[in-house]
Amino acid sequence: MSKILIIDDERSIRRALREILEFEKFEIEEAENGKEGLEKAKNESFDVIFCDIKMPQMDGMEVLDDLIQAEVATPVIMISGHGNIETAVESIKKGAFDFIEKPLDLNRILVTVRNACDRSTLVEETKALKKTIKRVKGSSIIGETDGIMKIKEMIEKVAPSDARVLITGENGTGKELVARQLHEQSGRNKGPFIEVNCAAIPSELIESELFGHEKGAFTSAVKQKKGKFELAENGTIFLDEIGDMSASAQAKVLRALQENKITRVGGEKDIRINARVIAATNKDLRKEIEEGNFREDLYHRLSVILLHVPALNDRREDIPLLAEHFLTMVCADHGIQRKDFTEEALKELSAVNWTGNIRELRNIVERLVILAGKTITDEDVRMFSNPKVNA
Repeated sequence: MSKILIIDDERSIRRALREILEFEKFEIEEAENGKEGLEKAKNESFDVIFCDIKMPQMDGMEVLDDLIQAEVATPVIMISGHGNIETAVESIKKGAFDFIEKPLDLNRILVTVRNACDRSTLVEETKALKKTIKRVKGSSIIGETDGIMKIKEMIEKVAPSDARVLITGENGTGKELVARQLHEQSGRNKGPFIEVNCAAIPSELIESELFGHEKGAFTSAVKQKKGKFELAENGTIFLDEIGDMSASAQAKVLRALQENKITRVGGEKDIRINARVIAATNKDLRKEIEEGNFREDLYHRLSVILLHVPALNDRREDIPLLAEHFLTMVCADHGIQRKDFTEEALKELSAVNWTGNIRELRNIVERLVILAGKTITDEDVRMFSNPKVNA
């Protein structure tokens, strides 16, 4: 239920707004002057604030100024019985969401409130998204085993260059994280990081996805579209699961790497590109070449630097570190007070056969956070690491 604060020195206006908004199932708080309203707005969470302009002691414009100064993001709707165009424009310029004149119009109030609530929701979603992006960007590669330390050293050496990198490893080992670290530690880190999952895109659409298309190039091409190579300008394009790319797309990617230019599907004009290419695969590309499924010349173009990410079963000493890392992350994501593993639980996790690698470990930790008690024991691990249990 959305919560609304009404700041107005006229009791009749507060009562009228309350009746209208409570009928629409909003929760209402009132303040009879600017100082009281400002105090409530700073110390409580509201989705929308109504604020009268003409009030004794502290007028609405002063309240609006103080709210903006305090970085209160709640949309403020200014109301006044002495309104004019200049007043409305001034309040909007200062940062008010909208301006409504008295006598209040029911339909105008409801439309404005719904729009303001939508903006509040969007602001909160944007904040959450920024936190997620910050966490993803700030994610580091967890581990201290020899294989992982070598990966970290290679990233430090390779990232500052524009050399193409081919990352190999089983599904779920963290190849995307390695690619992101290469991007974040490069001189291109202010540019975009564009990921393309070659296995998830149908073969008939992969060329349009990578290189874009012109309007009318095919039946559903109702407008021009830029491809991922263009969108990655001055940044990095990450071609995940490149071993699943179609033969025709492979040929076009090869040309893009050779000539640093592409042509949109249905187009004739060459477009210059400037994107670093990082690729990844869970397949043995040498074997795919022998079987005629992958171009050898493309392999050599992509594999200037080869990085192999070890399977989790080959770095079991890192499992306690990874489990603690995921535990902190999952508890924060779910808004749960941080839980703890017993030593026996961490030993039990280290003994599991991790066929799904790090992705599987994270899923198990999330399951344990949700289903186990405050302290996660080895018995919990045995019970909940098997998805068939209690199914």
